[in-house]
Amino acid sequence: MVDYLTRKHSGPTGNVEPPLSPSGAQPSRSNPLAAKVTSVLSASYADSDLRDALDLLDQRNVVNNAETRRQIRLDVQKDVIESNGDIIKEFGHVAEQLRRIGLTIASLNQGCEEMKRHISSAHQETAPALEEASELMKQKSQVEEKQQLLKAFSTHFVMSEDDVASLTSTAEPVDDRFFAVLSRAKRIQTDCEILLGTENQRLGLEIMEQTSKNLNGAFQKLYRWIQREFKTLNLENPQISSSIRRALRVLAERPSLFQSCLDFFAEAREHVLSDAFYTALTGRSVNGEEDTTVKPIELAAHDPLRYVGDMLAWTHSATVSEREALVVLFISDGNEIAKGIQAGRESEPWNKIGEDDGENSEFDGNKALNELVDRDVAGVARVLRQRFGQVIQSHEETILAYKIANLLNFYRVTFAKLLGNDSILLESLASLEEASMRQFRVLMQDHIAGLQVEHQSPTANLSPPEFFQDGLKQLKAIMKTYETSFTPDDTREADFVSILKEALDPFIEASKTISGDLKKPASIIYAINCLSLALDTLVPFDFTQIRVQEIRSMIEGHSAELVEYQYSYFQRGSGLQALLQALAPLSESEEDIKSIRTLGPFRPDALTQTSQSLDDFLPSALMDAMENLKFLQSSKIARHVTEQAADKFCEDFEQIEGKLIACDEVCGQDNDETEEPEPLRAFFPRTSGEIRVLLS
Repeated sequence: MVDYLTRKHSGPTGNVEPPLSPSGAQPSRSNPLAAKVTSVLSASYADSDLRDALDLLDQRNVVNNAETRRQIRLDVQKDVIESNGDIIKEFGHVAEQLRRIGLTIASLNQGCEEMKRHISSAHQETAPALEEASELMKQKSQVEEKQQLLKAFSTHFVMSEDDVASLTSTAEPVDDRFFAVLSRAKRIQTDCEILLGTENQRLGLEIMEQTSKNLNGAFQKLYRWIQREFKTLNLENPQISSSIRRALRVLAERPSLFQSCLDFFAEAREHVLSDAFYTALTGRSVNGEEDTTVKPIELAAHDPLRYVGDMLAWTHSATVSEREALVVLFISDGNEIAKGIQAGRESEPWNKIGEDDGENSEFDGNKALNELVDRDVAGVARVLRQRFGQVIQSHEETILAYKIANLLNFYRVTFAKLLGNDSILLESLASLEEASMRQFRVLMQDHIAGLQVEHQSPTANLSPPEFFQDGLKQLKAIMKTYETSFTPDDTREADFVSILKEALDPFIEASKTISGDLKKPASIIYAINCLSLALDTLVPFDFTQIRVQEIRSMIEGHSAELVEYQYSYFQRGSGLQALLQALAPLSESEEDIKSIRTLGPFRPDALTQTSQSLDDFLPSALMDAMENLKFLQSSKIARHVTEQAADKFCEDFEQIEGKLIACDEVCGQDNDETEEPEPLRAFFPRTSGEIRVLLS
C-alpha cells in the first residue's frame, strides 16, 4: 500500500502533486471533500512516522474499506485511552516516590542543620587551642632553623680543640692532618670577611682574631719544623721528601718567614759546599780527616792550567747539581711557591714598603732560584778567588796568563747562562778574568821592553828577526785559544783588537825601528817580509779580518815603493832616463815636436849610444830586476812588482817611440824641396813590441 501510494502521488522529487480540477483550476476552498483530499495528498509519504504507520497497517493485513477504517479508528482510540491510563498509573507511582524523597530530604536538611550547630559550637570551643598550636608549630620551625644554622655555623667557623692542638702544638706532627686543618683555618679567615659585612661585626671580629692567632701559631710551627728538616736534608738524594716541598709552598704565604728559611738554608748550604770544595782540593775534610774516596785536585793537576780548570769544572758541576736539586725542591710543582708569595705580599702590604721593584712587582721564581744557588756557592767563589790569585801571581808566563783568562771567560759565559748576569760567582770570575788579562798585558809589556830593539840588526837575507817570529808564534797560540772561547760572534773581532795591540803591534813597531837603519830597497823588503809573516799568521782566523786588511794595505803601500824602485832601475839601466827627462817639458805642439832634434840626448851620436845601451840592457833586464828583490820572501809579490815596473817602462818607451815618429814625420813634411835629414828612427830602431816581448 505504501509503495502504491508513493508511486501514485509522488513526483520526480518525491513531493505529492495536488490534483487538478477538470477545468484545470484550483478547487474551491469551501469544499470539505476537496480540502480533505488536498490534506491527504499534501502529506509527505517520506515522513518516517507516516511510513511506520503504513507498515503497521500492512502487517495487520487489513482491507481498505469503511468498516475497517472505523474499526481501526476505534481500536486506535481505545489504545490511546489505555496508554494514557497506564501513564497516569505510572505517574502515580512516581508521585509516591517523589513524596517519599521529599520526606527524606527534609529529614536530611534537619540533620544537617543540627550538625552545623554542633560544628559551630565545637569550632568556637577549639579556635583558641588551634591558634596556640599554630603559633607553637611556627616557633618550633624557627627554633629548628636556628639549630641548623648554629650547627652549620659551628661546623664551618669553629675549630675543635683537637684541630687547634694539631695546628699549633709542637708535640703534634706536621702531617696531612696538619695541612688539612691549616687549609680549613685559612678558609675560615677568608669567610670571616662576610661576617664583617653584617650588622653584628663582633662575632666576625672574635672569630677572625682567634683564627689569626691559630694561623700564626701554625706558621711558626711550620717554620721551626722546616728549619729542623733543613739541618738533615740531603740534596744529593734524588728522593727529596715531598712533605718539605709541600711545607715550603705553604710557608711561602708568609714571605718574611719564607725568606728567613731561605737565609738559613743558604747559610747551611754555603758551609756544606765550601767544606766539599776544600775536601776536593786537598783530599781532607775541614776537621783534618782524610777522605780516601776523593782524588785531590792539588795533587792530580800537574800544571797551573789543569789546576784552575779542575777547580772551575768542580765549581760548575757543584752549581749544576745544586740548581737541579733546588729546582726539584722549589720549582718542580709549578708556580705554587710564586703564587703563595704573591698572596703573602697581598696579605702583608707593609712588607712592600722597602722594596725597590715597586708595589706591583711580581715574584720571579727562576730569578729567586738563581739568587739562592748563587748564595749557596758564594763560599766556593771566595776560595776560587784566593786560589786563582795565587796561581796568577806565582806564574809569569804570557801564554799561561792568557789561557787562564780565556778559560775564565768560557766559564763566565757558562755561569751567566746558568745563574744570570747578576751573581756573586759571576762577579768573582769577571774580576779574576780581568786580573789575568792585566797580568797578560804586564808580561807582554815586560817582554817587549826586554827585546832591546836598538841593539838588534837585520839578518843578511832580510828575514824577520827571531823575536818577531817568536812573538807571532805566541800570538798564534793566543788566537787558537781565543778561537775556542764563547765570545759572541757580533763582538768577537772587536774584543780581540786589544789583544792584537798588546801581542802584535809592539813587534811590528820594533821591526819598523830596525828597518829604519837600512837603505832602499832593503828596508822595504825587510818591512814586507815582516808584514807578510804577520799576515800569514792572522789570515786563518775569522776574528782578525780588519787587521788583515790593514796589513794588506801596508804591504800594498810598500809594494808600490818597490815598483817605483824597479821602474827607476829600468830607466837607469836602459839609458832612457835622459830621453824621458828631455821630453818631459815638451807639449804636443808642432814646434815642440820639431825641437826634439835639437835636444842633446836626441842627437844622432847620443841617440845611437842610448840605443846600444838599451840593446845591452834588455836581454838580462828582467833577471837583473828580479835579482834586486831576491831577499823578498814572497816570490808572488816580487814577480808582481817587477811586472808593474816593466809595464810602466814599456809605456815610457812607447811615449819615446811616438815622439820620434812624430818628429820624423813633421821634419819630412817641412823639407820637401831640400835634402831630407836622416830620420831619428834610424838611430833608435827598437820598437815597443820588441821591448814588451823581451820584458815579458
